[in-house]
Amino acid sequence: MSAFFEFIVKDLLGQASILIAFIAMIGLILQKKTYGKIFEGTFKTMLGFLVMMAGINIIVETLTFLNQIFTTGFGMSGYITDVAAIAGVANKQLGSEVALTLLVIFATNILIARFTPWKYIFLTGQALLWMSTIGAVIGYKAGLTGLPLILTGGIFGGIMAVAMPAIAQPVVRRITGNDSIALGHFCTIGYMVQAAVAKVVGKNSKSTEDIQLPQAFSFLNDTYLSMAVVMIPMYLIPAIAAGPEYIAKYSNGMNYLMYAFMQAMVFVAGVFVLYSGVRLLLQELVPAFQGIAMRLVPNAKPALDCPVLFPYAPNAVILGFLSTTVGTVIGMLLFPMFGLAMILPGLLTNFFAGGTAGIFGNAMGGRRGAIIGGVVHGLFITFLPAILIPLLETYGFVGVTFSDSDVISSGLLLGNAFNGDWGFVVTFIVFVIAITYFVNKSLSRTEDKKDIANETA
Repeated sequence: MSAFFEFIVKDLLGQASILIAFIAMIGLILQKKTYGKIFEGTFKTMLGFLVMMAGINIIVETLTFLNQIFTTGFGMSGYITDVAAIAGVANKQLGSEVALTLLVIFATNILIARFTPWKYIFLTGQALLWMSTIGAVIGYKAGLTGLPLILTGGIFGGIMAVAMPAIAQPVVRRITGNDSIALGHFCTIGYMVQAAVAKVVGKNSKSTEDIQLPQAFSFLNDTYLSMAVVMIPMYLIPAIAAGPEYIAKYSNGMNYLMYAFMQAMVFVAGVFVLYSGVRLLLQELVPAFQGIAMRLVPNAKPALDCPVLFPYAPNAVILGFLSTTVGTVIGMLLFPMFGLAMILPGLLTNFFAGGTAGIFGNAMGGRRGAIIGGVVHGLFITFLPAILIPLLETYGFVGVTFSDSDVISSGLLLGNAFNGDWGFVVTFIVFVIAITYFVNKSLSRTEDKKDIANETA
């Protein structure tokens, strides 16, 4: 029995590509497709996801190198946002509890989607693992064990798995132009902060995707060429700062500047692979998911990882990445003046979360929303892990902290609730509700103006 349970949790639910392909297969079966169509849809869904993940892995590897030369070259020291390190330590003590919490999160998500108006199925398995990890860690350190520990973290995580796509969906709908997919990424509170700031600062600002260039620079209208122009100096400048001796550890004898240049180009190649996988995944998964929406969870929407939004506004991704990085550097220098820990910029988070936040900022406030909002987003995602550190250090996690804003928020909410600090809990929840209301109300007013304009025309 334990072997079967381990197979379900680790080999099925724990493998995102298999889980998403399995869900696509169920959807096609429920639509009574032919065996050939079921096989084709299932295979292409898995292939699209694996291609997307291959792109992500390329990007992660090159950004890990960039992060190393960035912190070394500019002499930075402080706390790193490394969720994998925390998960590794937690799983040594609480491996079974984390796995069971993950299972309860998924079951809770399905039940809420089935019986409430929140019809979102969260399909980003890695993000669910981080949520189950922090739920298990906080609950265990608060004295919970066994079933109460698993149910507390699992039910809370299941609510988050539905609530976060729900609060982001109005903006996602504006980005994609339809309601067929949702965002399943636990950085959503940060995205909504940027969206709110963008609405304030971005009135009449043009979209990042409408940048008009002189004829001599028209080649930069190509997404990948413009990305290369931005990323090459992003790699070369820290490489110069780090020096040839340090980069020799990575370059296998290649000139250190040429190696940094090639890493920038590999990054762009990774983005190309990622976009290709996203297109294939959405082409197959969304129609297949209609079977589940029609039968098991009526009107359900798949909540997918943040890269699915990247092709909708590629310029906003780069601007969001750069401006979020600026914000994290400012926060790194600023917050220690107020007694908080120094949080080193995490360029992986800055790219994936910052890039997605840039898309949100562009949707709400154009270029100014993407840039100014991105700086505020960087400050926000530096502030959150800094205030979580005292709690984590009481639990024995020294030198590291979580990175995703929703996961950190969950830790803060659960930790302060267990400690009896309900004032913080209520204040934080009110803050999230307020920014969500502001963003969604702004969207409603915009849609009403469009309807009036269309009727007048």
